Formats: sequence, structure tokens, C-alpha cells
Amino acid sequence: MPKLVLFNKPYNVLCQFTDRDEAHASTRENLSDYLSIDKVYPAGRLDRDSEGLLLLTDSGTLQHQIAHPKHSKEKSYWVQVDGAIDEQAITQLRKGIKLKDGLTRPAKVRKISQPELWPRIPAVRFRKEIPTSWLELTISEGKNRQVRRMTAAAGFPTLRLIRHRIGQWRLGELQPGEHLVLNVS
Repeated sequence: MPKLVLFNKPYNVLCQFTDRDEAHASTRENLSDYLSIDKVYPAGRLDRDSEGLLLLTDSGTLQHQIAHPKHSKEKSYWVQVDGAIDEQAITQLRKGIKLKDGLTRPAKVRKISQPELWPRIPAVRFRKEIPTSWLELTISEGKNRQVRRMTAAAGFPTLRLIRHRIGQWRLGELQPGEHLVLNVS
């Protein structure tokens, strides 16, 4: 029976078990600093400066079903953006944003109150004169740094990005660095 690991990846942790950059290998945290489960591999990626749900599995078939773009697994994020986001930007995100590598698929987007989250270390910069906004943004593709590039193209750069759902799997109550192992059929 395939094993699926739900992991809450902390900020500033590489989404791999070893650091291929030897110059930084001793100073940058990676998955091996948090997980000691044999023969599981990430199903998809989460950038070092992003937080939240990362799925790992010991099944190549399951890994493919989760990560391959043709399966269009929805991924939902809580996104803190710089500025008071307006309806025009939200509409742009919903319709799809033109990026250098093409037009994104339409996203599901809604403005939300700040979710109850753990503190990020280091904290997101605070500027008294410039407000921030929170969005829940759901995409079904996975271009490199897509959510960050989408919000920036709409005029509201991302300050904090937390993935809380991939398909039917949710972050739930997992705190940064915690994981849950499931057997899936």
C-alpha cells in the first residue's frame, strides 16, 4: 500500500533531501532536517521562501498523479500581498494573467481575513504606511513561482505564501516541521 506523507514545510527549507549547492549545504535546511522516512520523495515542489503543505510518497504512480500538470490537481494558497488589493486585480487573477511563459489558467480567488497562522521567522516586513491584503488563491497548474509572479503582474507582490491544500489533502493542524503519514489505496 503506497505511503503518503503530509508535511508542513517551514519557511526557508529546501524542498529536497540534500542541498546540491555545496557552498551552502551546511547552512541551509532541507527535508532531511525534518523527515527520516525512507524512500519517500516530494510529489511537486514548494519554493524555499514558501511555506505549507508538501506531499511526499514512496509510489511513483501516486507521485505522477499528484504532480503531473495533465492531472490538473488544484493547489490552494493563502497569500499575503503588499497593498490593499482591489477588485480589478482580483478579476485579472480570475481571468488568467499573462506571464513571460504564457497565459495562466483562470484562478479561483477571494479576499480573506488573515488566517490564524504560526509566526514566520523571520517575520514579513511591516510598513505602517502600506497595508497588506490576504487572498485565498487556487490554481490547477504549476508554473515556476506561479502565484508570486501572478500577484506581482497584477500589481500586488506576494509577501507570504502558504499552501494549505493539494487536491483532497489539507494542511489541517500540522505545525511547521510536523508531518502525518497516511496509507493510501
